[in-house]
Amino acid sequence: MDTRAIKIKEQGPPSVMNLEQETIGPPGEGEVLVQQSAIGINFMDVYQRSGLYPLDLPSGIGLEAAGFVEEVGNGVSHVRPGDRVVYSGGPPGSYAECRNVLAARIVKIPDGISDEQAAALILKGTTAEYLLERAYPIKTGEDVLFYAAAGGVGSIAGQWGKALGARMIGIAGGPEKCAYAKNHGYDEVIDRHSENLVERVRELTDGKGVPVVFDSVGKDTYEQSIECLTPRGFFVSFGTSSGKVPPIEASTLQHKGSLYFTRPSLADYCAARTDYEASVARVFDMVASDDIRVDIGRRYSLKDAVQAHTDLEAGVTSGPSLLVP
Repeated sequence: MDTRAIKIKEQGPPSVMNLEQETIGPPGEGEVLVQQSAIGINFMDVYQRSGLYPLDLPSGIGLEAAGFVEEVGNGVSHVRPGDRVVYSGGPPGSYAECRNVLAARIVKIPDGISDEQAAALILKGTTAEYLLERAYPIKTGEDVLFYAAAGGVGSIAGQWGKALGARMIGIAGGPEKCAYAKNHGYDEVIDRHSENLVERVRELTDGKGVPVVFDSVGKDTYEQSIECLTPRGFFVSFGTSSGKVPPIEASTLQHKGSLYFTRPSLADYCAARTDYEASVARVFDMVASDDIRVDIGRRYSLKDAVQAHTDLEAGVTSGPSLLVP
């Protein structure tokens, strides 16, 4: 089958991505050929494209998409041709019109959820699920500080935390993004462009600080994150949009109040098929119960993947964005 896909031969800036024509064969053992209708864009794609994370080259880019099953390989029984499906994980390559995908990463899309919603949710939603319910199970009435509150993961996490009864405190940049975050579950939003983060957190918590910080920014924010925590608080570092978090001395955690530091990843929390299915089902349940909604930020054509990455890195997008083949 002939298809078009984004490929890279070297890691670097967005311009290393090229739209290429290729021919793919039928699905192999344990694979599914998916005709894709909506492709999720994530910061993980940026990390892999830029070289922050290693990648075997040449390579495709992208980790999630939705569409319908064109054909199934031997050993696949949980989906069949014509099923609407969504997937995340596995080898990069979702930036394509169609592709063969590991069947272990494929789930059916429930009725009532569109392909676009599914593609925008599968990776970001399961990220919110594992962060807020497993990496650090947040509690009713608890103060939770979450970075990039107007982003794809952040806008889902704000609603998720609110549904669990937490007081969600978001961090965003500029009035428009702060308003967006407020409209997506956050009780309070701190504008990083005009407010002192640590002072504002202390003000909102009567000087105590918060018991948990979810930090997706990394190098530029880890010191502030630590200063915002209560004694025995949890610093959950799950992203590095500004660069890698420097090594943190154990003595720093001790002297700042016996803090906990963790660097979890979705790949570990959803490695097993049972964990992956349970996480996806939880995401879909949250949508079905109207606890979270998905507002697509921007849609780009496949040929505009370079612009999509440029916008994402520049911080000009709000909510989840999609590529449309």
